[in-house]
Amino acid sequence: MTMTSALLSFAVVAALLTITPGLDSALVLRSALVQGRRLAIATSLGIISGAFVWGVAAAVGLAALLRASEVAFSVLKIVGAGYMIFLGLRMLWTRVIRPRAAADSSVGSLPRHWWGSFGKGLLTNLLNPKVGAFYVAVLPQFLPESVNELLMGVLLAGVHGVETAAWFALIIFGAHAVRRWLDRPVVQRSIDGVTGSALVGFGVALAVSHD
Repeated sequence: MTMTSALLSFAVVAALLTITPGLDSALVLRSALVQGRRLAIATSLGIISGAFVWGVAAAVGLAALLRASEVAFSVLKIVGAGYMIFLGLRMLWTRVIRPRAAADSSVGSLPRHWWGSFGKGLLTNLLNPKVGAFYVAVLPQFLPESVNELLMGVLLAGVHGVETAAWFALIIFGAHAVRRWLDRPVVQRSIDGVTGSALVGFGVALAVSHD
């Protein structure tokens, strides 16, 4: 397998993973509909950065080591699940169950600044061991023997990042086109209700998973 064929083959696999509905797409869509384009882009960049870190870690063997250590993987899984459940419950409480109280106290589950949204996306991906497991399982299959593993890992993670950025751009600009119609409190509470429930669901599923 040449470097070119490896990159092209991985691009197909990564593209299928990227467009599959999941937590990352849900977070970006919710941010685009409720917060606007700027903070949705920040959330997207945080998610992409987290995936890139996992890709590089897998290339140098850190993610593989994590996968091999049942204790380390379980700890990260519990922390990641707890973080997702926390985000989901806080979103439901401050934006759905007690929206008036949250507004009165100026406290909510939405980061108000660029770095807050970036950090939220980054942590969501870094604390999800499923992302690391994907890279550990898939990335070695696209590492030609004659190529430096770290360099190839960076290139593969970069391919995934570009595809994810393109997909998130479609979500963000598509949401922006209909945001005026959706920019109503009752609709935004519904969006947060669905997204918050999805976050809790993802967290519970991760916590009880056995792989």
